[in-house]
Amino acid sequence: MKRLVAVLLACTATVAVAQDAAVPVFTPEAVRAHVEFLADDLLEGRDTGSRGHEIAARYVASEFDALGLKPAGDNGSWYQRITFQKTSPGATPARLTVTGPKGAQSWAQGTDVLVGLPVRERSLDVSAPLVFVGYGITDPTLKIDDYKGLDVKGKIVVVLAGFPKGMPSEVGAHLGSTKGQTAEAHGAIGVITIATRESAKTRPWEQLKRRGDAPRFTWVSPEGEPFVEAPGIRASGSLNTPAAEAAFAGAPRTLAAVLDEADKAGGRPKGFALRTSARIEATSTAERVTSPNVAAILPGSDPKLADEYVVLSAHLDHIGVTPAKPGDAADKDRINNGALDNAAGIATMLEVARAIAEAPDKPRRSIIFVASTGEEKGLLGADYFARHPSVPIDRIVGNVDLDMPLLLYRFTDVTAFGADHSTLGPLVAQAVKPMGVTLSPDPMPAESIFTRSDHYMFVKQGVPAVFLATGYANGGEEQWGKFLSGNYHHPGDDMNQPIDWVAGARFAEANYRITMAMADADQAPMWFKGDYFGDLFAKDRAKAAKVQ
Repeated sequence: MKRLVAVLLACTATVAVAQDAAVPVFTPEAVRAHVEFLADDLLEGRDTGSRGHEIAARYVASEFDALGLKPAGDNGSWYQRITFQKTSPGATPARLTVTGPKGAQSWAQGTDVLVGLPVRERSLDVSAPLVFVGYGITDPTLKIDDYKGLDVKGKIVVVLAGFPKGMPSEVGAHLGSTKGQTAEAHGAIGVITIATRESAKTRPWEQLKRRGDAPRFTWVSPEGEPFVEAPGIRASGSLNTPAAEAAFAGAPRTLAAVLDEADKAGGRPKGFALRTSARIEATSTAERVTSPNVAAILPGSDPKLADEYVVLSAHLDHIGVTPAKPGDAADKDRINNGALDNAAGIATMLEVARAIAEAPDKPRRSIIFVASTGEEKGLLGADYFARHPSVPIDRIVGNVDLDMPLLLYRFTDVTAFGADHSTLGPLVAQAVKPMGVTLSPDPMPAESIFTRSDHYMFVKQGVPAVFLATGYANGGEEQWGKFLSGNYHHPGDDMNQPIDWVAGARFAEANYRITMAMADADQAPMWFKGDYFGDLFAKDRAKAAKVQ
């Protein structure tokens, strides 16, 4: 493949780049070339475990090889091959039945109920009393215990989706993602989720239904066990309004009253035993598939810092081909190419790797480049890598993740989700400042972005990490709104979009500056003292004072 040779230009130095250092030129053509290949129809959407993803992985590995990087996969290869269990709906449709003062009411999967696929049981039939537990959050740091005074042992808990209004969005997103583990810790055997009015606006029921029967993936340990974060939770599901009202039949408070309270700032409805029970039935099939992370190392040049590693990551997978529906035209486009999500992120990572590998002055710290798989299945490839890293996890000092840069406008700001928790926030701000780019706060806290990209899996292993995206300024808010309600996870995310390749080159430069700032700084990234995530996941790591 034709390669473009970087031209080096002098620029004014900042904290991010050493004084009088040359910053490589990043060309629109180079970014576009990577995206053109990875988003081609022949790769069929790069689904986890697919031939298209395998081809994409070979492409990334060949680029790493050509740059002279060192393999960081299994047994000296470029690939960390992961076995996944793919769980699919069985022959008998799932069903959820609520029994209470009004008798039994039953719903089939995909109507007003969505039943979670059982990973460890091929035939599930669970019946138990229901207990409402508010948001289902227990956190000593925040002095919250929604389970206080409630007996849920052997029962199915009913939880509100999301987190209370006014709670910091990133802490709330984390607590929202751990409700299964919390329920298990209190002895529950099942979790049923009911939308608040706010969460229903963010993720309408019809949207949730479209993915209701999608296969469920989880990685399999080297010992052959499918990973489940809360194995004691045997059954799960979500209820639309009619089924939710049935669950609250005869309850001390009506569903409407509970939702009214949750809709207020700081509203946190208290739990109580319901007068109903639920029976959850589901069958499933399971198969094993494999898919690789692709990983490479660029060794550091400083003998004292070379055994510290900065990770630049981006997910390589997308969602594949949408199944045909009755009545679809034969030539209907069903390939989800994932040009912006996330071929653009991979292109950015490859261009940063090229620039650093070709630079005359190598970074002081070593850099690991990771193209992960299974992100669209629940951040699985990144989770596996963070738990089974190429180097000891305590030698990984920081991570920047690149996911879905929206290259549809000339961005003038970036959002680093997670920036408030560690010195990576100020580092990012200083690194991009010479470009006239500013750092902005999370513009869409209701989306819980902090827990929805690969950096979160590094955070859970105690590593300071941020997810970098183009911001809302200079027309960004409008473009984000259009994309999320249109081409996101849709065949329209392809090369026919009006992609601004100059913005792509600019995003690559921004990430080059950030990566080099991490790699060359005297001090590695540190959690701030008293930070929620630093205290939770990195108690023994050194902390930095937060400058206001």
